[in-house]
Amino acid sequence: MPSPLRMAYLALAIWGAIHPMWYFIQWFRAEGFALAPMIEAWHANAATSGLVWDLTIAAIALTLWIFAEVAVRRNWEALLAIPATYLVGVSFGL
Repeated sequence: MPSPLRMAYLALAIWGAIHPMWYFIQWFRAEGFALAPMIEAWHANAATSGLVWDLTIAAIALTLWIFAEVAVRRNWEALLAIPATYLVGVSFGL
C-alpha cells in the first residue's frame, strides 16, 4: 500500500495535469490552435508576465534538479518529468 504522502503527490500530479489543461482547452476552442495569440495573452499585463516568468524559472530549476537527481540515483524514469513539465505544466512535472 502506497504511503499517504505518495498518494498526496499522485493526487496533486493528477490535479496539476487536468485543471490547467482544462483552461488551455477552453482557450484553444475559443481562439484556435495558434500559439502566438496564447503567448500574447500570457503577456497581457505585468501580472501575467510575472506569472509566466515565475513558471518558466521554476520549470528550468526543476529540470536542473531532475538532471542532478538522475546523475546521482540513476533513476532514468525521472527524466519523464521533463517533457511532462514543458508539455503539460510545472505542477504536473513536479
